Amino acid sequence: MKLQEYQSKRLLAAYGVPVPPGEVAETAEAARAIAERLGGRVVVKAQVLVGGRGKAGGIALCETPAQAAQEAERLFSTPLMGLVVRQVLVERAADVATELYLGLTVDRRARRMALMASPKGGVDIEETARTEPEAIHTVLLDPLIGLRPYQANGLAAALGLPRPLWARFVSLALALYQGAQANDATLAEINPLAVTAEGDLVALDAKMIVDDSALFRHPEWRSLADPDETPLERQAREAGISYVKLSGQIACMVNGAGLAMATMDVIKLHGGEPADFLDIGGGAREERVLMALRIILSDPDVAAVLINIFGGITRCDEVARGIVRAIAEVEPRVPLIIRLAGTNESEGRRILEEAHLSTAPTLFEGARRAVVAAKGAR
Repeated sequence: MKLQEYQSKRLLAAYGVPVPPGEVAETAEAARAIAERLGGRVVVKAQVLVGGRGKAGGIALCETPAQAAQEAERLFSTPLMGLVVRQVLVERAADVATELYLGLTVDRRARRMALMASPKGGVDIEETARTEPEAIHTVLLDPLIGLRPYQANGLAAALGLPRPLWARFVSLALALYQGAQANDATLAEINPLAVTAEGDLVALDAKMIVDDSALFRHPEWRSLADPDETPLERQAREAGISYVKLSGQIACMVNGAGLAMATMDVIKLHGGEPADFLDIGGGAREERVLMALRIILSDPDVAAVLINIFGGITRCDEVARGIVRAIAEVEPRVPLIIRLAGTNESEGRRILEEAHLSTAPTLFEGARRAVVAAKGAR
């Protein structure tokens, strides 16, 4: 689950990461009032879950409260990179001398967390890794002992920080690590980490991604949900289903993210447009299949449904029972095209046949049928 900048800053600040004073506004007048309370120059920042906000005009430096209100109104009234801006963060502007990068992420190859730092802050770290890999300094962290002060000191030296700032940097790095660990983050990033003209370190921007699998440990996360999340996406998230609404007419229900992407590709190959990305996950039981179909069939844009199941951990007979039950309860108004393969495939096909439901022999044929059915329903 991706967090907004202000949410990430609040979580990290609780562990000691220094952030600029600021508040969130949902109206232009609220932005003006916050700017007046802060005094001096402020920065108005669109709160949307997308990178490159500054280049797209989503961040504005304002000299007066009136200008802050004007910029907030501009952001609220115009979509930013295709996203509606519902909130802005108004912060006191910092007098920046140097911009650094500091981030904690999962190194899946090393199977442990990695703390990365770079003197090339304020730009995409991926671009820095591509063009100047030597500018990124990485420390792999032992999961049993975590980040140690000497490791953070080594990064401070590698960044070329003045010695008087080393202690502050170590404290900040340890706070970042503690905040990430306590919140089950797979990414905790400060970019830029500013060295101010006064000689302080301040997190001017922050980004966190927390592991959805840890929701049971963090009931407070439910209040951090993306405001642009649709009711169907919220319902799916609460049911443990990966669902993203798309703009097409052919709904997909698949088990596995890679298979879902392949299914959407084959739909596109036949001239159709996917209506969603929906992954019921491995080992999905009848109840989850039922919920997934309820979500899919609640979308008024759907003209056909393609169900593509490859049985491994997931059993085809369980999926088939869920489909039959869903049809009985929901009474779909659109055709369903079903392809089953793998574990208990024969049993699944038998269950569907008894319910007078046919199956497609291959994904290619299933996608073709779904596209034909969707076009015929227009």
